[in-house]
Amino acid sequence: MLVWERPEPPDRPVPAPLSRERIVRAAIRLADEDGLEAVSLRKVAAALGAGPMRLYGYIATKEELLDLMVDAVHAEIRPTGDSWREVLRSLAETTRQAVHQHEWLADLIGGRPRLGPHALARGEAVLAAMGGIDLDTVVPAVAAVDAYVIGAVRREITERRAERATGMDKEQWQAAFGPYLERTFATGRFPALASVVRDGPHVDADQTFRSGLDFLLDGIAARISN
Repeated sequence: MLVWERPEPPDRPVPAPLSRERIVRAAIRLADEDGLEAVSLRKVAAALGAGPMRLYGYIATKEELLDLMVDAVHAEIRPTGDSWREVLRSLAETTRQAVHQHEWLADLIGGRPRLGPHALARGEAVLAAMGGIDLDTVVPAVAAVDAYVIGAVRREITERRAERATGMDKEQWQAAFGPYLERTFATGRFPALASVVRDGPHVDADQTFRSGLDFLLDGIAARISN
């Protein structure tokens, strides 16, 4: 029986009452503060003032705990809108916001579909908004948006982590490598790349994300209209 269906132990009058919800909230707080490395059943139990063995009555493995954490964050991803395009845009933007709020989520999204109740509600909202469009278009369209968002937010989180690790933000990093690129471009071996670096638009992460999403939604719209 999956954790979503398995009943919780009955309440007991103890100094540190437990529930799956309390356990998951504590785990998310630890992950938000110090990353997934800070999350274990032992550390969550300590944060709740409970013995580790008590947690096993609610959650059998760390993998179940991670599944519950991801599903809890899916409650923050509630796509809304009056058209399929608005809903897909909302899906992309609220997913990105959730990952920025919970950086560790970037390491867990993607892969096999999430089957928790909040993840299923998210999927239902998206697919219901695309009612009337043939499934041969709907399925790859939603998958394309998910893939775009996952790739974009992982790149953004990787940049954030690089800033912390190196002590240099993006502009400082670019300044440090600028002389090397100028010497390399002076050889004439990379004229197209040199043109982009010197003359191309330099937009921030928000603009980059929204522009890329517009390209993708425009392509989906063209496919739907055919």
